[in-house]
Amino acid sequence: MTPFKTLTEKLHAWLRYREAVKELSQLSDRELNDIGIRRGDIEFIVRQGTAVAA
Repeated sequence: MTPFKTLTEKLHAWLRYREAVKELSQLSDRELNDIGIRRGDIEFIVRQGTAVAA
């Protein structure tokens, strides 16, 4: 893999991470509870599903 491709893949992973956090953050507390997520756990849960480290 070239360094540019690696950088591009990391950028895309970070963008997916930010979009997922944004979407979940827009849900109400009740909607989050319905899917078993606490508001304070959003970033942790999304991080588990993407290739992005904190």
